[in-house]
Amino acid sequence: MSEPNAPSCPAVADWRTATPDDIDVIHSVLAAADRVDHPTWTTPREDVAETFELSHVDHARDTMIAFDADGEAVAVGTVMLHPSRDEHLHIYLTGAVRPDRRGLGIGTALFRWQHERAEEQLQEARASDDAIAALPAEIQVYASEKNSALERIAESLDYRTERWFSTMHRDLTQPIADVSAPDGIELVAFSSDRAEDARRARNDAFRDHWGSLPTPPERWQQFIGGPFLRPDLCTLALDGGDIVAFCLASVNEGDFDVLGPNAYIDLVGVVRSHRRRGLAPAVILRSLTAMRGAGLGMAVLDVDTESPTGANALYGGLGFTAFERDRVLVRRY
Repeated sequence: MSEPNAPSCPAVADWRTATPDDIDVIHSVLAAADRVDHPTWTTPREDVAETFELSHVDHARDTMIAFDADGEAVAVGTVMLHPSRDEHLHIYLTGAVRPDRRGLGIGTALFRWQHERAEEQLQEARASDDAIAALPAEIQVYASEKNSALERIAESLDYRTERWFSTMHRDLTQPIADVSAPDGIELVAFSSDRAEDARRARNDAFRDHWGSLPTPPERWQQFIGGPFLRPDLCTLALDGGDIVAFCLASVNEGDFDVLGPNAYIDLVGVVRSHRRRGLAPAVILRSLTAMRGAGLGMAVLDVDTESPTGANALYGGLGFTAFERDRVLVRRY
């Protein structure tokens, strides 16, 4: 029997919320969708498992799974309210429908449930504190440029495309310029003893970026302590021992089947006090050189096409080329 307040769709026999026992079930749906929606990368099982460890995510209320009459999972959707309450309330909608079950109304039913649950989360957060009640709020969903169905569904609920993010590739067999750091700056690999300093630098560097909120210690520890971060491919720029710029990269061998051996650049940033000093290209070039030295053939990253720091042009100048795009659909409150 489906959960109370579950979506309704003739193509779904049962709806229920998630438990930790559903990690593989959720991952199977996402992996099937990945192969169609963005075949150059896959969602690691570890990423799904990590969400069950986060204190601000309650999958028993915030993740819905759809099953067919044979008990096979055909869709999953999650609603996550970011833990930051400083400047605004920010909710992310994520999920997928298996490609072989699309066009049956499952995605529409699931997205409407996600939207309603997101609005409930906003009401609950605002009811908890008068200061929080006064904050602006938004719900976001990322959609591949190819996923016109999700675009239509979201727009029917007054979501609008506000931003585009571009995936860019860099062939590491092509020449890489020599690394040159400004005077007084030292370039070093990442080490775990610098984890908290790196988190603070990340939050400062991204404070003025569209849609970015501070990364809390819990989520940061998952990232830097997880199985994919490669400290030897990461670069920190130090000024008097302080981190003033960074390029953090990871390797997921699950993506090698399509792109070959590659690294993903998760984060590039420069603290606001040290911008326009050539630090971003310095940390990126050092990391690219390290990737090539590790036998990897390609570097991949995602960039806001309207970044206030000019990142899109920076990456193009370093040999990255655009490959595919995602839109960000937003509803504001």
